[in-house]
Amino acid sequence: MMKLTHDSIERNVGLLFVLTLLVLLVGGLLEIVPLFFQKSTTTPVPGLKPYTAVRLTGRDIYIREGCYNCHSQMIRPFRAETERYGRYSVAGEFVYDHPFQWGSKRTGPDLHRVGGRYSDEWHRAHLMNPRDVVPESNMPAFAFLAKAPADASDIEAKMRSLRVVGVPYTDEDIAGAKAELEGKTELEVLIAYLQGLGLEIKDTQ
Repeated sequence: MMKLTHDSIERNVGLLFVLTLLVLLVGGLLEIVPLFFQKSTTTPVPGLKPYTAVRLTGRDIYIREGCYNCHSQMIRPFRAETERYGRYSVAGEFVYDHPFQWGSKRTGPDLHRVGGRYSDEWHRAHLMNPRDVVPESNMPAFAFLAKAPADASDIEAKMRSLRVVGVPYTDEDIAGAKAELEGKTELEVLIAYLQGLGLEIKDTQ
């Protein structure tokens, strides 16, 4: 039987791979599994509600257009961040997010507390042509969203799927989803999504 020494492990590529994988698996489990049982990460903050059909569709457009590539939604508990963006983010605010939009890439500002900070008209102007309201912005324009009707074809199936993973949609929520989206454009539902971000903690401060 081969004696395991530092030298023998480094010389045996297969063994090194297996042991490295084992360390990563054990370390990962020790980091991740406790979070499933930690109340602060699994309990919604007071006032948190599932996304409406309108905001859920807006969120899908946010993801589809790659907004997360430039905007995080996770304010860290540092003075430099809280003074600029607002109260730091907590896990209970993201219980109904599948997937969450955290991230660390910030070409643009963090958006987690952007809800209610600007008017719908400001957001509309900003999305149509960002430089009209922020002259130094390098964000692309999303004017085409104003001409695209919001897609309601799969909203009911989407909400049922989310209910399976714990989002508390009622039968009434699902039944009324298509009617909520009727006549809405992709721009309107995206603005609705942005206007609801981070309000629960802000309202309870």
